Amino acid sequence: MKRILISLICVGISLGCSNRDNEDDIVFENIENPNDDNLEVYANIDFSNWKVTLPVDENNNGSPDEYQPSELINGAYRANTSIQPYMYDDVADSSIEFYTFPDVSTTNSSYSRTELRELINPAIARENWSLEEGGTMTGRLKIVDISEDNVSSNRQYHNTIVMQIHGIISLEDMATHGFSSNNGPPLIKIRWIDGYIYSYKKSLVDETTIGDDLLETSSATWVDASTNMGYVGFDEFEFRITASTGRLELQLNSETPLVYEDVSMNKWPFENYFKAGNYLGSTAEGAYSKVKYYELEVVH
Repeated sequence: MKRILISLICVGISLGCSNRDNEDDIVFENIENPNDDNLEVYANIDFSNWKVTLPVDENNNGSPDEYQPSELINGAYRANTSIQPYMYDDVADSSIEFYTFPDVSTTNSSYSRTELRELINPAIARENWSLEEGGTMTGRLKIVDISEDNVSSNRQYHNTIVMQIHGIISLEDMATHGFSSNNGPPLIKIRWIDGYIYSYKKSLVDETTIGDDLLETSSATWVDASTNMGYVGFDEFEFRITASTGRLELQLNSETPLVYEDVSMNKWPFENYFKAGNYLGSTAEGAYSKVKYYELEVVH
């Protein structure tokens, strides 16, 4: 903050000082507050409904370490030495950086991640949302650094997923069918590949599929269809995902939105949750990626 020092110079020998008579003699002096440059501004992210998954297993339970919203909110993650190597602030540009490398992966995946997972109810991970309920996730982010791909002949860098809507089998369907796993396929994955943003959206292999067969999660039923949405390189960009009944809209910066309205969207049988962060698509030795988020918001 700046303080204004007002000096009143009083003129007159026998008449004394008069504030009204000496208005022309007012001097304004700006004094800098030395604390101005020390103010730290953090990324605009509320962790009340996010947990984070890390690429390591420090507690040796056979799964990637996870930290719940209560361990992240109000800057709590900053004091956690287990989180700090993988999710940390950069106050120089008010961002949070997510760093990951190939190590421990989640069930049904070969790839490691430092990634946020939405929890509508922080106490119950199986409480999620349907397309009928809908939701919007908006983020401002950029790829900071990523390892080079020395194996693929057609790619310069490894790739990473920065946003997702992931499917999950509802509690009702779990009970009805006696499923041992509630894992569903991701409805949408937003992937950075050599500077381009690609959407990977799940579509039915056979659009006539109906009923319980829709709950089959393998690639024999649901397959990815990819679309190149444009080039961002290593620059900051904005991305928004809006999901509703039978409709999915993707917005990259101010480009024309990519909209999915098809049979597969209308038949999507799963509940959903948002994910955001850094999900590296490589298991190569020495691979890594760093992703910065400046803003992240979810609305339902």
